[in-house]
Amino acid sequence: MSKEEALAELAQVIRASRLLSANAEVVVMVSGGADSACVAAGLTRELGAERVHALHVNYGLRASAADGELAARRLCAALRIDLHVERPKGALTGNLQAAARAIRYEAAERLRARAGAELIATGHTRTDVVETLVYRLASSPGSRALLGLAPRAGRVVRPLLALERERARELVAAAGLPFADDETNDDRAFARNRIRAEVLPVLAELNPAAQRNVFETRAELAEEASLLERVVLEALGAAGADAGAVAISASALTEFEPGLRRLALRALAERAAGRPVALGRARAAEILRLASQAEGGVVELGGGVAALCEAGFVRFRSAVLDAAPEPAALRLPGRVQIGEWEVRAELHPAPVAPAGPEQATLDAEALGGRIEVRTWREGDRIRPLGMTGTKTLQDLFTDCGVPRSLRRALPVVTVDETVVWVAGVAVSEDFRLTPDAQRVAVLSARALD
Repeated sequence: MSKEEALAELAQVIRASRLLSANAEVVVMVSGGADSACVAAGLTRELGAERVHALHVNYGLRASAADGELAARRLCAALRIDLHVERPKGALTGNLQAAARAIRYEAAERLRARAGAELIATGHTRTDVVETLVYRLASSPGSRALLGLAPRAGRVVRPLLALERERARELVAAAGLPFADDETNDDRAFARNRIRAEVLPVLAELNPAAQRNVFETRAELAEEASLLERVVLEALGAAGADAGAVAISASALTEFEPGLRRLALRALAERAAGRPVALGRARAAEILRLASQAEGGVVELGGGVAALCEAGFVRFRSAVLDAAPEPAALRLPGRVQIGEWEVRAELHPAPVAPAGPEQATLDAEALGGRIEVRTWREGDRIRPLGMTGTKTLQDLFTDCGVPRSLRRALPVVTVDETVVWVAGVAVSEDFRLTPDAQRVAVLSARALD
């Protein structure tokens, strides 16, 4: 194959991907390796050198880092495209590969914005997709995990996915393009490298078309995921959980087939969280079990996301969105807002008829300390009217049948950290209204519209 034929084939691969318009301007990420040389050459041939901006990130983490940068410089000089080199400062922490990837994409986005380009292109090949899928089969349950390295993700495009890595190396050699191999790709301490060196050769022995078959399977999964998303949204809408809803009745869930039920629950959880949430078969079954019980319960999904099962409904909450409001000082008389509630304190001359937990009538003299309104905290206790001992608010909520979704929202009034009144639930015996009271504090609470 001649150099011209190799470059023409690369341009055709770019064109056939249908990821870029003919007049697109793009940032291409060049590592110095063969795959990135291919995508840079194909883009330059297809779009023109003036529309391609190259980025190389030199982390300085390996002995041959200088060789990679030199190869990138030689490549861009041969293609006559601009090259921007970044050298991050400071040590990478945590997962080394993930940290480097984050730095690389952040740098590409900065260059894209500066250059006024539309897209960021990478040199990922079909082989990268296969390696990712095999790795995630072993490390991450669920079909969604298998959908990594999509042809397009936001502004990032991967126009070489029609090529296997071996073919990319053949084309780069035929085109005479400079490149340098990264020796860390041979380090089997990294899982992806073991898959590349040990698993893919075995798959090829079983069937020479193994990579193509795995890639096609991933493509089918992506198409089916798009279809299922629409089916789930339609089912949720029919069940009364339209766009924005984060709750659904247990009776509606029981009508769904198991697969649809799990996907519906995941969609509701993601609405509440505003991000992807993992929700597998075991947790979906636990949610349905608790939703069918009178007592209900809570299923934690991780990352602050939880499913609250109560009163025949499942509602999802996010710790970020449902964070406890800051405590507020309450004057006597006065009023404060706590979350979605308003608490009002009034002063009246005695006598005032004692009231129940919906409204607290208290001896004003007993409220001589700092009065504060907040929400329930673990370990809170109260001595309800007529009792000699104390109870935790958690037990009190259970005894009184307070829905779990309300427990973290109800106003709790304290005096010097002692619980005086839980709105609508209990008044403290320690602050009860006595016949000798001269002034009466009347506390009330209302939910704000």
